[in-house]
Amino acid sequence: MSLVNHHAKLEKNAILLMVAIFITVIIGGLVEIMPLFTIKSTIEPVGNVRPYSPLELSGRNIYVREGCYLCHSQMIRPFRSERERYGHYSLAAESMYGHPFQWGSKRTGPDLARVGGKYSDEWHVAHLKDPQSVVPESVMPGYSHLADTRLDYGNIQEHLETLNVVGMPNPKEGVDTMYSQTMVEKAKADLENQARGNNAKGIRSRYPKAVMGDFDGKPKTITEMDAMVAYLQMLGTLVDFTSWEKGLNKTEKQEKLWR
Repeated sequence: MSLVNHHAKLEKNAILLMVAIFITVIIGGLVEIMPLFTIKSTIEPVGNVRPYSPLELSGRNIYVREGCYLCHSQMIRPFRSERERYGHYSLAAESMYGHPFQWGSKRTGPDLARVGGKYSDEWHVAHLKDPQSVVPESVMPGYSHLADTRLDYGNIQEHLETLNVVGMPNPKEGVDTMYSQTMVEKAKADLENQARGNNAKGIRSRYPKAVMGDFDGKPKTITEMDAMVAYLQMLGTLVDFTSWEKGLNKTEKQEKLWR
């Protein structure tokens, strides 16, 4: 009862209420800001994580444009039920090149953090065109227009240059920007070659584990479907979690605490 009375006094006294709000905002701000001072320990040193290839990046842009993040999360929490269904819990480093990140908080559909390689290219194309043809109980709308829309990648080089300004550096081979100058210069060629399955060695030297090939079955045209499938097929495929867990005692201790 005393708490109710004090609450009433707080609401009736404008100055006291302002002071209480100010203190609350300061506490909330500190909670949000303080983790940034430990960012180096927050983002684990994980090998093989790389920026998106130009084709994957284009697919990611389409994923965001179509609002896929409204029904699909890309963050596996460190709980047993999550790990048994989706795989290893998500690491902060896996999202270091995502602007904006796609963690999400709602799952009308399943989490997609580990969907890469789980299904064939043909399955993804069929699912995006007509979801109910492969998952009868699905409530997902169809995106058949992706297969009929040519991919617009005329500004892909400028996009990579912009991400160099706002993104995390790529530590591979001493590169101090997200994309090296070579990556930017070869952006259009890399996008076209990945979508056609050409120059796999060159592309994978810049973007390890990049999935190659004609994703939508239309070799003469690079469509938005090509880009979307390329993006989905790389999700969760970059990190070797077996070697990562063996090399980090700190992570193993954290995992025991979460269990």
